[in-house]
Amino acid sequence: MIAMMMKQGVVPDVVTYTSLMDGYCLVNQVNKAKHVFNILGKRKIKPDVHSYTIIINGLCKIKMVDEALNLFKEMHCEPNMVTYSSLIDGLCKSGRVSHAWELLDKMHDDRGQPVNIITYNSLLHALCKNHHVDKAIALVKKIKDQGIEPNMTTYNILIDGLCKEGRLRNAQSIMINGLCLEGLFDEAVTLLSKMEDNGCIPDAVTYETIICALFKDNENDKAEKLLREMIARGLL
Repeated sequence: MIAMMMKQGVVPDVVTYTSLMDGYCLVNQVNKAKHVFNILGKRKIKPDVHSYTIIINGLCKIKMVDEALNLFKEMHCEPNMVTYSSLIDGLCKSGRVSHAWELLDKMHDDRGQPVNIITYNSLLHALCKNHHVDKAIALVKKIKDQGIEPNMTTYNILIDGLCKEGRLRNAQSIMINGLCLEGLFDEAVTLLSKMEDNGCIPDAVTYETIICALFKDNENDKAEKLLREMIARGLL
């Protein structure tokens, strides 16, 4: 394709080469994408952040994380949020959680790059996979304190991790939180009742989660009913 363009007198630029690399990576032909990337240097065309990010992401997807890290260190331009997120995800999936944490701190503190929930979810998944569920729960609290709202993927990761650790009460509490996030209040209240039927007595935090969500959605009658129930149980 590139040769054909040049024969027709069209000189490919960095955008052309980057598009070609992206195409190769999308069909898992990362070695061909790397070959195109190397051509950039030979033709004295400076890669941009998109060029680097595409290759880094492609390398991480085929578990060549060390090579991706080396390329990241060699970047001649400022990495963006997608660059960091791709590398953090690759590190997490290869079990290198501490290295991913370091990169996250560098991203946020040194470079001032915003961290999104997708990047945090990669870390959460890695923590739960490595049986660090309490650290994952603490991270979600930190995320909320930063003003970043967890999504359903966040809650699904936590629920899966807690269930695998046999912590069903905690898992159900997290599930209630997720249902409230989606505005599914009736389902949340039903699950609250099922918890009790199954011998898992809901704690004050679980009640407060639903009550606050109900008040926020102007479901005052339902919220007050739960509040009275909470008081009757001595949880307030």
